[in-house]
Amino acid sequence: MKTTWLSLLTLSLLAVGVFAVARRNCAQTSATGAGSAKRISLEEFDKLRVQTNYVILDVRSPSEFAAGHVPGATNLNVSASDFAQRVGALPKDKPYLVHCAAGARSARAVGKMSQMGFKELYDFSGGWGEWKKAGKPVEK
Repeated sequence: MKTTWLSLLTLSLLAVGVFAVARRNCAQTSATGAGSAKRISLEEFDKLRVQTNYVILDVRSPSEFAAGHVPGATNLNVSASDFAQRVGALPKDKPYLVHCAAGARSARAVGKMSQMGFKELYDFSGGWGEWKKAGKPVEK
């Protein structure tokens, strides 16, 4: 009985470990669009956003965007039913700085954009929360 219990416990712990590794690998793949998007820090995002050839894409909801956003950002809600249609109308040859509130939606957006053929994608995974916390400029 004791051996069976220990075997079950060992198998359970092993399964949890395998699940955690698989989940991390899946998150990294979707966060990077299978290698097509680069995750960037607050400092990198802030440096790139002032360059005129970069498009800042805020994928939060319109109400979140209206409450405050990175200056110069364009709002395309990744959760909207027409996201693919609206993002598909954007030029694919421009570099995009994509962010949301904390990183989950931007990872989803760059994954979709990568599948649609966008070549230069940057995922600011710290998002609006990190931007605001750092006291960076806000536009309303």
